[in-house]
Amino acid sequence: MTEITIGLGIAMSLILSETLGVTAGGIIVPGYIALYLHQPLQIIITLAVALIVLVIIKVLSNFMFIYGKRRMVLALILGFLGGYISRKYIFSPINDLSLAVIGNIIPGLIASWMDRQGVTRTISVIMVTAVIVKLAIMLIAGGSTNV
Repeated sequence: MTEITIGLGIAMSLILSETLGVTAGGIIVPGYIALYLHQPLQIIITLAVALIVLVIIKVLSNFMFIYGKRRMVLALILGFLGGYISRKYIFSPINDLSLAVIGNIIPGLIASWMDRQGVTRTISVIMVTAVIVKLAIMLIAGGSTNV
């Protein structure tokens, strides 16, 4: 079901991008977030890391030219670093509770789109799209929430 979830997330992200002109933090983000809707703390940690990455990029852009591809790559690298730190140093597998970010590049993708279209819009579109994907997966699975 993971592959189907990611695929539906890509399709939903493309539909929203083409119809409304908003992107859900990168084309693969909604599928990954949908997979973790039953673990809201991981989603919050992922969004927090994305916000930290965004602040770092904004501060660095006051001192150096960071545009286009450089800005995207910097967001991905910082997001990857934030994810590594969360897995290495604040990961806490207590009662199936994980404080690690979702994926390796997800925080960087989210931060990049927060930078482009704003924090509120990006988070809103991510959550709406992820919920729609999760509902579609539940329908495909016959109402099961364990997908």
